[in-house]
Amino acid sequence: MTTTATGTPPPGPAAVHAPRRPVDLFVGVGGLCLIAVLLLAVRAVTDGLIGPGTLRALLPSGPLFLAAVGANLALVLLVCASALLALFAGALRDLLRAGSAAVAAYALTSAVNAVLFTLIGPGRTPAVAPGAPVDLFTGATLGYVAAALAYLLTMPAGQPRVRSLLWAATATSAACALLAGVTSLSALLLTVIAGVTCSGLLGYAVGAGTPPPAHGLLRAELRRFGLEPVDVVPAGTDPEGDPRHLVELAGGGRAEAVVLGSENTLGFWRRLRDLLLLRGPFAPRMLYGVRRRAEHAALMAHAVRAAGVATPRVLAVGEPRPGTVLLVRELPDVRPLDDLAGEEFTDALLDRCWEALGRLHRHRVAHGNLHGATVGTGPDGGIVLTGVGRGSVAAPPLTVSLDDAALVALLAARVGAERAVASAVRALGVPATAAMLPFLQPPGLPYPLRRALRARKGLLGRLRAAVIEVAPEAPAEPARVERMRPRTVVSVIVATAVGLVLLYQLTGVDLSAVGRADPGWALAAFATATACMVAAAMVLIGFVPVRLPWWRSVLVQYAASFVRIAAPAGLGSIAVNTRFAIKAGASTPLALSGVGLGQLVGLLVHVPLLLVCAYLTGTSYWTGFTPSPTVVTIAIAVTSIVAAVLLSPRLRRALADRVRPYLRGVLPRLLDTLQRPASLATGLGGTVLLTVAFVLCLYFSVLAFAPDPAGVSLVAVAVVFLAGNAIGSAAPTPGGLGAVEAALIGGLTAVAGVPAAVALPAVLLFRVFTFWFPVLPGWAAFSYLQRREAV
Repeated sequence: MTTTATGTPPPGPAAVHAPRRPVDLFVGVGGLCLIAVLLLAVRAVTDGLIGPGTLRALLPSGPLFLAAVGANLALVLLVCASALLALFAGALRDLLRAGSAAVAAYALTSAVNAVLFTLIGPGRTPAVAPGAPVDLFTGATLGYVAAALAYLLTMPAGQPRVRSLLWAATATSAACALLAGVTSLSALLLTVIAGVTCSGLLGYAVGAGTPPPAHGLLRAELRRFGLEPVDVVPAGTDPEGDPRHLVELAGGGRAEAVVLGSENTLGFWRRLRDLLLLRGPFAPRMLYGVRRRAEHAALMAHAVRAAGVATPRVLAVGEPRPGTVLLVRELPDVRPLDDLAGEEFTDALLDRCWEALGRLHRHRVAHGNLHGATVGTGPDGGIVLTGVGRGSVAAPPLTVSLDDAALVALLAARVGAERAVASAVRALGVPATAAMLPFLQPPGLPYPLRRALRARKGLLGRLRAAVIEVAPEAPAEPARVERMRPRTVVSVIVATAVGLVLLYQLTGVDLSAVGRADPGWALAAFATATACMVAAAMVLIGFVPVRLPWWRSVLVQYAASFVRIAAPAGLGSIAVNTRFAIKAGASTPLALSGVGLGQLVGLLVHVPLLLVCAYLTGTSYWTGFTPSPTVVTIAIAVTSIVAAVLLSPRLRRALADRVRPYLRGVLPRLLDTLQRPASLATGLGGTVLLTVAFVLCLYFSVLAFAPDPAGVSLVAVAVVFLAGNAIGSAAPTPGGLGAVEAALIGGLTAVAGVPAAVALPAVLLFRVFTFWFPVLPGWAAFSYLQRREAV
């Protein structure tokens, strides 16, 4: 297989983006003008085009409400799904354009509503929407419909099913608002105009991405340097995210043309991340601007060739148009090490690899990006180094040592640790090989090499052991490569955020109020907290297919509360329940699948309840049908978390490793449970009762301190608990300590409208009943179950 000059096989064809269209600008400006004309004509309007009262009688209010709820929730979920699909496809600019258009449309409709009410006066109902609620964000024009329409007209391409469902949900939402008398046809017309206007303006402002230069410009630039192209074929992007083209030259040679643009910043963000996380000597160079990147690539190619090492020669550096730089390199016939068979890795090949790297280092040139795709062999068997653009000249000794460590790790991945170390000893000697030991750690290695080593678990440890065996005097202490570990960064950020939120909530709060709880409501909260243990036992009994005694199942839940205080959220109870099921006679796979099924069903109950309660919270669902800011905020937060997990290989692997043992046999276990209605009813009933009991416990805790219990909304409290519980499950602290308290206090004040002086003692009482109080009986239960060998 032939590789490219950057050391990677040619990817598939690049996506072709359309430039900014002048028609979008005309549509946007025309829409603004039309909205202005309609607003100026408002005083002349005496009534809507069709009175809403006549339309309201067409459907009963119940089905109309259900249709509106379903359509609006579908809108939110479909937009989130579309955003995730765009992120996976790498269409970041398209997603930015669509999201900005939706936000702008919502803002424009809100501004139109404000102007309408200003023109008409506070004491009159707008004729453009008779009967509409006089609200800046929900009256007259429909902001959420305009936002959905703007998103639809600018959303990323390639999602036909999502697009069709979005059109249906948007039309249903608009029809429900019209039939309910929330808006009129004239106001709906303004809504559509606002959506189309913002889609045009943002489509022109953001554009669809800067397209690569046309083939004509590339050919002209190549001819400027005396290179006659026979054919120019798009070939995807290089590892830095820049568009690539393969060029067939008239003389029979082949070249690679890379278009460096300021908008292709993938490599920049990677280097910035390394610069922040790695210490100075180990951090990569930061190259700002396309000219500096091109100049550095040309300099490195010249330096490597001057050192006597084969590398693709830079043929031209041009500027096909302002803002872009064309970098043309020859494309030699190279077979990367990743494509060589095992028997081709002879000792002579390993020695040639070390000889080529040694030539670089004698000239103080570091490669900086050694992995299986950037080291290859030419037709004559010589070593060819590609991807040298991340290297450096006048390299310090630490950078040279990192190169040596990368090469020995690369060879170990193909020939084993012992042969790789032996080749290093032959090339460098024992002292230099021993000096590599502190640098054999993942943070100092290139990312592709790290991925290869992760696929061969334990290889890096075996490599270090092989070095120590050859040189027992080698320094075993790893070099401090990282400024701070990513886990430390996340922990500091989370701890700081939680501390600031709690500090803000504690300001002006009288902590003595904790002792002034209403005894009746406090007793009710304690009773529902106890019911949580019974409900959790029902879940375990219902989904584990062996006979479990009720009394011991409840004790196991208390024991899990004791273990939970020293384990990350969720893991303690899962481990104890699984152990109990195994001791009761279930096989290990069956116990894992039964406990995993309970977790899955809990998730399937939790998410819909969260969305429905969030939708109802703060929603004028009998008038405006407008999704509340709560459900929108939750949808955005969940989408961001899912995107961060699925787009990050490390987070994705960590999540998969955590849940795979519990979900491996879930589907067969679910099918088996469906054949047993009594067990299914017990498990589902326990899952619902568990959620309801937790919600009521928090609700009663709030009522214990609220001066006006009638003013506390149960639905809003349910949203706060469901969201706070999700945060606690994601937090790395035992039982979600800190994160849950901050989320509940902030949610009660922001969503439920509970004063901070009430929210703080209520959350503390709730956590005492559900987290801290069960610890003491949990310790006794754990000790009892251990003596009985039940866990």
